Amino acid sequence: MRKIWCSVLFIGGAVGTVLSMFWPSPVTASCGSVSCFVVIGTQQQVPMKGLLTVNAIYNWTPMEASSGDGGRIPFANQGAGTLTLANLNVNRIETTTRTATLDLNYGLTERLGIQVSIPYKHVESDAQIGGLTPVPYSERGLGDIRATLKYNVLPTLRSMVVLGVGVDFPTGSYGRFAQGNTLAESTLQIGRGTFGVVPMIYQTYELIPHRLNQFAMASYRYTAKNSDGYKFGDEVNASLGVNIIPLEQTPWLVLTQQVNFRWMQNDAMDASLFQFNPLTNSSILLDPAVKFRAVPTTGSTYVAYSPGIMVNAFNFASFYFIAQIPIHRDFNGNLEQQISYIFGMTKSFQVLGGSS
Repeated sequence: MRKIWCSVLFIGGAVGTVLSMFWPSPVTASCGSVSCFVVIGTQQQVPMKGLLTVNAIYNWTPMEASSGDGGRIPFANQGAGTLTLANLNVNRIETTTRTATLDLNYGLTERLGIQVSIPYKHVESDAQIGGLTPVPYSERGLGDIRATLKYNVLPTLRSMVVLGVGVDFPTGSYGRFAQGNTLAESTLQIGRGTFGVVPMIYQTYELIPHRLNQFAMASYRYTAKNSDGYKFGDEVNASLGVNIIPLEQTPWLVLTQQVNFRWMQNDAMDASLFQFNPLTNSSILLDPAVKFRAVPTTGSTYVAYSPGIMVNAFNFASFYFIAQIPIHRDFNGNLEQQISYIFGMTKSFQVLGGSS
């Protein structure tokens, strides 16, 4: 078991997990999609047969309007099937997402494993709900659960390559209301209201045995159109980094450095098209035809530098802290992801067979 923990600590210091989070903020003013992701290797690896690896993860992710940006946020009302173009002052709008995730990773065989990620989400926001004045909004609940089947195609003493395919299940609520009988818009619901497919690849290699290892990960998310005629844009994630044990005398301490890239396609929805007039606080019909239209301020390109630290506490569990610092952001005039923080704990259990 000691060798297992050493390997988990060394390889797992920081490889990535892709957690796509979409939070509620009331319906007629898109505050975009919130996502915080880093790589935590114990999530991407295939554990030994009969070994259950548990990650308890807490993400804190704030979103704010970019400095000096007056905003181009539309009103996307999937319940009524309308998309209203708007040019609003969003400098006062912000959203903070808190996500607690229970991640279970189990080795079915020496090379085949299954991973289940169960998120619980809480959002607090100042948002525009069909008007010019921001209002407070808060919601929480179980998000969409992801199950991933993984296979270690290239296991060696110093490296591994893992291929996986995940499925997002629509377990998160997709019926939250913003005000009265008005649904919170799709991008701000706790769930997506439909299934998704997420293929991924993860690779790691020990550059210096027991001191320095390199890792990389890439994934792609496709989500089908849901029953409201809303389709979340496809998402591409890629991460590259290293884990370092700085001193031979401190094998319990791991430093991680990684760069994370995320590209998100524009969302689209079946809707008629309107133009919002702020002078009269009303909407003008531009096109009555219900078409599959892109939501203009969704989609983004995001690059972050994520330093972190992991500590193996008395061979009982590993604890880690990682900050995600933006170095490039393009959110199409929508709210931008700010510096985010990840706290977590990893613990392994021998469930069936094997030696400890």
